[in-house]
Amino acid sequence: MTDGAGGETAADGVRSWRRWVGRPGGSLTRRLIWLASAWIVLALVLTGWALTTQYQESALRRLGNVLSATIDEVVVASNAGPDGLVIAEIKDAATLRPLSGDYWAVAEPAPGDRLRILARSPSLAGSDLSVPPELPPRLASAFGQIISYNAIGPRGEPLRVAASMKQLPGRSAPVVFMAGIDRSNIDNDTRQFATFTWTSLLILGVGLVIAVFLQVQIGLRPLFSLRNEIADVRKGKAARIARGYPLEIQPLAEQVNRLLDHNQETVERQRTHVGNLAHALKTPLSVMLAEAGTQQGPLPDMVRKQTEVMKAQVDHHLRRARAAARAQMLGERTPIAEVLDEMAVMLERVFEARGVEIDWRALDDLGFRGERQDLQEILGNLMENACKWAKRRVRVSAGTTGLGQMIVVVEDDGPGLPADQREAALERGARMDETTPGSGLGLSIVVELTRAYGGRITLADSELGGLKVLLELPTAEA
Repeated sequence: MTDGAGGETAADGVRSWRRWVGRPGGSLTRRLIWLASAWIVLALVLTGWALTTQYQESALRRLGNVLSATIDEVVVASNAGPDGLVIAEIKDAATLRPLSGDYWAVAEPAPGDRLRILARSPSLAGSDLSVPPELPPRLASAFGQIISYNAIGPRGEPLRVAASMKQLPGRSAPVVFMAGIDRSNIDNDTRQFATFTWTSLLILGVGLVIAVFLQVQIGLRPLFSLRNEIADVRKGKAARIARGYPLEIQPLAEQVNRLLDHNQETVERQRTHVGNLAHALKTPLSVMLAEAGTQQGPLPDMVRKQTEVMKAQVDHHLRRARAAARAQMLGERTPIAEVLDEMAVMLERVFEARGVEIDWRALDDLGFRGERQDLQEILGNLMENACKWAKRRVRVSAGTTGLGQMIVVVEDDGPGLPADQREAALERGARMDETTPGSGLGLSIVVELTRAYGGRITLADSELGGLKVLLELPTAEA
């Protein structure tokens, strides 16, 4: 059953709440704070309602006791005489003063479920106490008991009225005794108490929510620290989780360290297998090349050619396997400025006869999230290629994008490369000029290593007049 057209059932609401509480996403801190805050609000609302209700009922009970005493006093003063009901003088100053707020009246049942007033207190000043239509039957059914209700007094003030039907000696018809009292003071006191109570509970609730927030923040601080340490490991700023944690979290930290150790062992095992495979393949290939080199003829030439192709393919795939294994490792960080300086010094010596100058710039805290050997091979191939084609000048700059990636730009002032040949230049073994020394494998090696690390390489025109190579690689925060 729904609450209306398009509405949802209470069960649907409970299921939605459970899905929200138990969903895997979202913030654990926010979830804990919301749950605690919801319970605090519910508890304080129930407490405020209970306190104000209890205070009001207690005040009404006190008024009821006063009204009951007034009725007893009027009953004692009432007698059944031959000429009708006789009420002795009641010397209560409040009931003697007109419109004082304290009233009493005596009535008898009349036809049509009505009451006919027989006597009233001087304070009523000729007015009657308000009688609801359902009161006479209720009084008859609860004979001798006091029934209380709210009414409006002669001055328009709120009244609390008590009535009881009794039997007087010497009178056959029952008599209804009523007493009323102004409840304005009680209502004001109740409102003041409710205002004070709700204000106090509101302040208490805000304080409790703040305390819950602080408790959750402080209690979950070790989790935040563990999260930051794991992020440092992923970014290459740390190799392991080094801090100690509370008893509930320490096993998780130890399991993460074991996972890192296992990952390291797996990578080392892969390296060993790759090395063994390289040794096992390269030795027979070297023997075949040596044997073919001593022979002349079509068959030895074919053997030499195919063996060189096999050796190149082995080097190619082994390099990719090593790069892929290293790219999966966590905690690796290589300062790029050190590698650029090392490569620049070495290449300037190699191309000293041509007077090639290498101008490089990089931030001191910029790091590559990977192994130094791979970065050396990537930058070494790019910078060497630029030096081969440059006239005099090579410029290298490295910076970060702020998105977990860094950009390395290598430019030269050489002849450049037409746009329609750039894609082919990145293919394995491609050589744009046969007069220039080299195997044509340099750029393809860079492409393979870059892709293994999830990066990208792009060729464009340089402001220096030659070729510009834009290289995107993962960065490791300092």
